[in-house]
Amino acid sequence: MSPRWRRLLASLLPLTLLTLGSAYALASWNWCGRWSEQAPVLLGQARAEGPLRAGAAKVPLAPPFPVVVAGYSPPRPDASQADPMPQARAVVLASGEMKVGLVSLELLLVPEELVAAVRERAADLGLQGVVVVATHAHSSFGGYDPRLVSQLAGTGRFRKAALEAAVAGASEALHQAAARLTEVTLEVGEAREPGLVRTRSGGEEPDGALTRAVLRGGQGPVAELLVFTAHPTLVPRNQASVDPDWPGRVSLLREEKGGVTLVLQGMVGNVSVSFDEGEGLEKVRAYARTVAGLAERAEPAAVEVARLGFARAQVALPRPDASRLVPSYSRAAGDNFLCASSSRTAEVGALAVGPLELLMLPGEPTVGAGSLLVRRTGATGVLGLADGYVGYVETPERVEAGEGEARRQYFGPALLDRLGTGAELAAQAAGFTR
Repeated sequence: MSPRWRRLLASLLPLTLLTLGSAYALASWNWCGRWSEQAPVLLGQARAEGPLRAGAAKVPLAPPFPVVVAGYSPPRPDASQADPMPQARAVVLASGEMKVGLVSLELLLVPEELVAAVRERAADLGLQGVVVVATHAHSSFGGYDPRLVSQLAGTGRFRKAALEAAVAGASEALHQAAARLTEVTLEVGEAREPGLVRTRSGGEEPDGALTRAVLRGGQGPVAELLVFTAHPTLVPRNQASVDPDWPGRVSLLREEKGGVTLVLQGMVGNVSVSFDEGEGLEKVRAYARTVAGLAERAEPAAVEVARLGFARAQVALPRPDASRLVPSYSRAAGDNFLCASSSRTAEVGALAVGPLELLMLPGEPTVGAGSLLVRRTGATGVLGLADGYVGYVETPERVEAGEGEARRQYFGPALLDRLGTGAELAAQAAGFTR
């Protein structure tokens, strides 16, 4: 190297170090500020007694091709087709003047912006509550979440057209379901097959339980709710087409018998599929057939429906905590990055239909975390990925120890307790019988 170049590099070194130091200091500044702890606030509640009515519908989500395939970190493939097409499936439950809508989208997650837009478009239906959930398919389309952390970690670059496709499908499904209300009876059954699931990170083991609730009208089943928990990650990652994974195929198989089937994820945080039949998409189809068969084994029995209850509560989230996600020297910058993409509040819901008492959480609770919430509220089950997304929810002990799904949790150990306090308030307001 010539003396001239050595002199130039020597003159640039202080400026480079100063620039890097300034950038590090700027990124490490406490941009998050203080996140105050507040008591949960009840956002709405409704209860009714008497005969139950229900309507259901499914509508294709019609992504704006070409679209990014969501579910994993970059690089992500683009897709120009879907097989099968992701769907929006909705059920509207009514008793007396009270009506509640539940809409399931075959997507990775549902951000707050999507939930708010769906509720706004459903305002003309006179619903006392609208719950929006995701099946958590890691191979459906992305681009609908404007939060930077979500774009980088899972859903890809934000496109307004992708968000509109999800909102339009959900809204249309809710409107069609509300227009089809008819008197129904409720049948509930359960079956379990522990060998179909496994824990991927330790902690409490999943039991492979499937809860089946059938809303049966005079002409046959109107809708079927299947609560079964396992990450939908069977579709190969490099697949260049949009795919709803095993939940979408289970719905299609069950719908051959009539009605609309919603597959709902429960305590999915640490639960993965355990299945060795077939390869690629054939493995997806085989697992779907097996879960559909498990649903058939969950022979439902008629139950007395004397009530319908719904409530939702807002909780203050703890300050984001990147200590388990990034090296220690970049923790402050990591905290700032999470804060920029995090709301300071989240929503927790509770739905009571006859003997079913379901909590609804905006994230991925582990089996251990969900079990703690069940014990606190007396719920019969927990639905994850509902009405927003705050990431993983692990037990405080495992977060403090840095174990289990703590390495994916965006918040500190207080997250579960904050959500639990709101869940208790919502459960009480919805009329849980504990």
